[in-house]
Amino acid sequence: MKLSFPHPIIILLGFIILAGVASYFVQSGSYDRVLDPDTGREIIVPGSYRTIEDQNSSIYDVALSIPEGIILGADILVLILLIGGAFYVIEKTGALQVGIEALIYRFRNGQYLLLYLIGFVFAFCGSTIAMQEEIIALAPVLVLLAKKINYDKRAIVAIALGSAIVGASFSPVNPFGSLLSQTIAELDFNEGFAYRLIFLIMAVTIWCSYHIKYGKMKIASSETYNMKPVKISFQHVVILFLAFGGVVIMAWGIIYRDWGYNEMSALFFVVGVSCGLIGRLGLNGTARAYSEGFSEMIFAGVIVGLARSVYLILQNTAIIDPIIQAMFEPLESMPTQLAAVGLYVTQALIHIPVPSTSGQAVLTTPLAVPLMDLLGISRQVAVLTYQYAGGLMDLLTPTNGGMMAVIAAAGISFNSWIGYLWKSWLLLMALGLISALIALFWFA
Repeated sequence: MKLSFPHPIIILLGFIILAGVASYFVQSGSYDRVLDPDTGREIIVPGSYRTIEDQNSSIYDVALSIPEGIILGADILVLILLIGGAFYVIEKTGALQVGIEALIYRFRNGQYLLLYLIGFVFAFCGSTIAMQEEIIALAPVLVLLAKKINYDKRAIVAIALGSAIVGASFSPVNPFGSLLSQTIAELDFNEGFAYRLIFLIMAVTIWCSYHIKYGKMKIASSETYNMKPVKISFQHVVILFLAFGGVVIMAWGIIYRDWGYNEMSALFFVVGVSCGLIGRLGLNGTARAYSEGFSEMIFAGVIVGLARSVYLILQNTAIIDPIIQAMFEPLESMPTQLAAVGLYVTQALIHIPVPSTSGQAVLTTPLAVPLMDLLGISRQVAVLTYQYAGGLMDLLTPTNGGMMAVIAAAGISFNSWIGYLWKSWLLLMALGLISALIALFWFA
């Protein structure tokens, strides 16, 4: 029998089982937590770790975590289905195809400029609203663009999704990452703003340049678009305006109205139905297109739910805190520079069982700050090592449901994604580590 790389569902089921087995080898433990009035979140009390009665996960618990994880991610699942369905409707009207062809023709003499523009737009969205799950529905659009300009679809997804993740990782203003961690560390937001901004621009430029250079297909595709003027009908202009307007309104709602997944889902359901009717699909045609879109997106939604199941088991068996305690304790006796490197690696590893960047911030920052104080290092290093290492792990760890869902929706296998991405990932991990080491002297 020919062996093949495991399917994404098998990978995540493996992590779920591994989490259950780990509960028998790791003694359950817990830190005391207090409510931080500045962030409104519960944070760890340094020095309060204690072991508690083992809470091992049975086979029944492991099996039950699968539907519970999907239910826990139900709001994201609905968002994926409704936004995905909306873009499928838009694609059925023909507006998406025409719009992409017109965009390619407009940048016919500056294709690289188009790709840099896409990368920096997604990086901006990542750095301001930590956009990730919202990109799942755009996966078919990215694949279509890749075919038209004869690029590897992994490169185009990397330029979009990857830039959003890189933007969130290096951002000075990510409310779920650097800002949250700085608030917990009691640091002034303005103190490291320019420093982070410089490395953000460097990181996004390096990332986009790498994938623009190495993502071009060596052999011309038969589907490559022939450069010729494209006439866009008024009907298609209105549909594209609604689609783009929906994205803008979504960003506005997240930033200024504290929108959640439900509000975003409702918005794009209205956008999708409106575009279907304007595109003359009719009520039944729009409904059929939506249902076809649901069938295309349901797999991506389940992937997000299964990723939640892994964290659910670790949380219920109380082994997240012991893992963090075991990783942080050895750093106390290390020299300054080595401790910074150790903290960087530790934050990267912690992001596998704790794939939420905001969750990682509230778990690790209260422990990293006293460690930095003990070693005479600026607290900025604690924040930088967390935001760079933890954020960039979102590109690789299979416990990140958002990334797994995007590549699944784009028809990219996990092993193919890792095989293509690892060199550029190491490049940015090195840049982040260099930034953290420079910070030892910059903020001294």
